[in-house]
Amino acid sequence: MTELGRFSLVLHTHLPWVAHNGAWPVGEEWLHQAFTGSWRRVLRVLETLAEHGYREVATLGVTPVVAAMLDDPYCLSEIHSWAGRWQLRAEELSARSGMGQLAEHERREALACLADLQSRWLTGGLSAVLRPLVDSGVVELLSGPATHPFLPLLTERFAAAQLSSGLADTQLRFGSRPGGIWAPECGYAPGMEDFYAGHGVTHFLVDGPAVGGDTGFARPVGDSGVLAFARDLDVSYRIWSSRTGYPGGACYRDFHTFDHASGFRPARVTGAGVPAEAKQPWDRRLASAAALRDAQDFVAAVARRLTDLRAQHGREALVVAAFDTELFGHWWYEGPEFLDAVLRLLPQAGVRLSTLRGAAEAGLVAGRIELPVSSWGAGKDWRVWDNDAVTELNDEIAHLQKRLFQLLDSRPDGAGRDPAADQLVREAFLLSSSDWAFMISRDSAADYARQRARLHADRFTALADAIESGVGADLLAARLREVDGPFGRLDARTC
Repeated sequence: MTELGRFSLVLHTHLPWVAHNGAWPVGEEWLHQAFTGSWRRVLRVLETLAEHGYREVATLGVTPVVAAMLDDPYCLSEIHSWAGRWQLRAEELSARSGMGQLAEHERREALACLADLQSRWLTGGLSAVLRPLVDSGVVELLSGPATHPFLPLLTERFAAAQLSSGLADTQLRFGSRPGGIWAPECGYAPGMEDFYAGHGVTHFLVDGPAVGGDTGFARPVGDSGVLAFARDLDVSYRIWSSRTGYPGGACYRDFHTFDHASGFRPARVTGAGVPAEAKQPWDRRLASAAALRDAQDFVAAVARRLTDLRAQHGREALVVAAFDTELFGHWWYEGPEFLDAVLRLLPQAGVRLSTLRGAAEAGLVAGRIELPVSSWGAGKDWRVWDNDAVTELNDEIAHLQKRLFQLLDSRPDGAGRDPAADQLVREAFLLSSSDWAFMISRDSAADYARQRARLHADRFTALADAIESGVGADLLAARLREVDGPFGRLDARTC
């Protein structure tokens, strides 16, 4: 069969801060839900394909702080405990009338998750689970800045600290330093390609409008030689769109409707605007059939797009579809099943699966380009992360960047590792996460975002004051690190 072209699936494993948005359950169980509902399931899809001989299946970006969490023994132990409670909730649900099928499904899933955790994750963490897929060429790993900041709004020195720490952390965990990065929020400012080149970055992601919709090839940016791959919106929005995307299909499990006594989602979408009490019960068989139909539709759309690109350019071209990993399994329960079908059906339709690196090595590169200010957020500019609602937050981040380097530059030459300085960097890094501005701008758990940002700013200030006074800095840093939980395990030695 003549190949129509190449398809690159790019998944970005990120911090799903807004997983709850005020719904059941309360607290920061987002990490447990993202792991059990999405990350573990997506990796199992990739591993199963690898077992069947597939290579260059996907390009996977892992935010370094997420990798740190999923390598952390305490964090994994907490996920294991949560999965045990998941099993107990399912067994309790089985006693309720009309809930038997849902209870049995949840019990099976909980037991499978527990077995996976006990056999692999608790002993090796993400590094041990993901590295075989990377080493065998099934997955291309992308790195990125340590805590997912919106890089264009940072000073160059702080951005460099974020990126160099992220790249070093990825190399430490996975044994190699990726050439590609996921630029958080696909945020870009003219000249950043030279910044990336200075850190050994060879390619990064932008959104389709940044290249005027001409997404069929990677493009070297300016004179840097660094390649920009652009997301194909026509294809990606078949999944991503909140209005017309596949996850809104009537048969899929409804994310927003809870059985509050158990915490499970018992309903299917049923229809747009249908109130929760009128939604029909979720049926696993109906949902699976819908996932296969939508996968077939998606594959046909990719094939049409590649056929059109070949006719337009006279040569093989590329379709890049990029998403947050959490969409598959967390937000859209059937997402991993859909992905598995898509990745199996595409080669049957004459479409070659490819990582971004593989596409570049195959020569799917066009002429150089100058990129405008851009992101993948609303308006495709910076408005989500730079507006009146977040002015105070951005001013705080700017102030902390300045004070951070004043303190670091005042350290004696040749000074070794300093736990207090390390913790100071962590607080600044965590304050600068792009999620706080996103949540405030979109009014999605905005109070939580403000509280978290205030927490890190106050901790930074208290520690900076202690360092300047020479009193109690080491003790305060140790206490802050102790209460950090998974956030304290990110390595900051390169700062």
